[in-house]
Amino acid sequence: MNIYLKIAAEIKAANNIIITSHKSPDGDSVGSSLGLLHFIEKLGKTATVCHPDPAPKFLHWLDTSSFLVMTEQPEAVTKAFEAADLIFCLDYNASNRIGSEMQALLEAKDCKTIMIDHHLAPELPATLSVSETTASSTAELIVELIEESGHGDLLDQSIGTPLYLGILTDTGSFRFPSTTPRTHEVLAKLLASGVEQHLIHEALSDNNTATKLRLQGYAMSKKMEILEDYNVAIISLSKEELSEYQYQKGDTDNLANQALSIQGMKAAIVFTERDGIMKISFRSKGEENAVNILASEHFNGGGHANAAGGMSELGVEETMEKIRGLIPEYF
Repeated sequence: MNIYLKIAAEIKAANNIIITSHKSPDGDSVGSSLGLLHFIEKLGKTATVCHPDPAPKFLHWLDTSSFLVMTEQPEAVTKAFEAADLIFCLDYNASNRIGSEMQALLEAKDCKTIMIDHHLAPELPATLSVSETTASSTAELIVELIEESGHGDLLDQSIGTPLYLGILTDTGSFRFPSTTPRTHEVLAKLLASGVEQHLIHEALSDNNTATKLRLQGYAMSKKMEILEDYNVAIISLSKEELSEYQYQKGDTDNLANQALSIQGMKAAIVFTERDGIMKISFRSKGEENAVNILASEHFNGGGHANAAGGMSELGVEETMEKIRGLIPEYF
């Protein structure tokens, strides 16, 4: 029996299913969670999505009203975990990626767990695991779950739209090397199921606020430092600067990619001061410029070779100096 048939069998046997994903949700974590939720419902079962924090504003066009959020509904999330007899772990492969509160709930549970993820170096013990680092996204793996478990006929617009979103965002609109022939085959199946891709692109691209664009303009014009000897761009934004431009979650998500688009850039690093720490986004080009190692070795993070995240408990200037000092070692 293939792994996907086993997962489908576990869904059908379970009574209380919850779907979890990582902190700081993105298009793939939200899209894969919503797509899996609708698939489970099509199988005649019910499930609850439990996320550590709310979806960013640019994803509010999706219907995530049924999601339980730990930062907003801790009691409801706790009850859902206590009742669960099957837990899905989507788009993460280490329990510390879901925040300390949900991590404690997950690690205290003695029930079946299923991990579906595409990141490197899995650490999460699970009853069943799909850890496929060559996949473009977790959303791509959810499509494969539906197809390979013999339920491809259930694919429709409600399932396919969030899954298309997950693939779109995690591939940088199909720009990243993770986009393969396999990815386009999956996309073709989603389009055939009724997904209106032009509406998804419009929802993602045409939702800027004036303050978001002003913040990004300020970051690019005033706060970007280019280390010419190493072809690395660094952008830092303090909490005061974010406040001045009325920062909303998601407003800086594309800054690293914008900086990386400069001709000749090998890597771009953006860090913002939020929640008392520096949250860092790493982006790079080429196998020789992997940033996940830098993130894991020095900034308590990790991710993909060319797209990773991390954090620093140092101040803005101290973090900047630390990054400057490490650049010659890695680039």
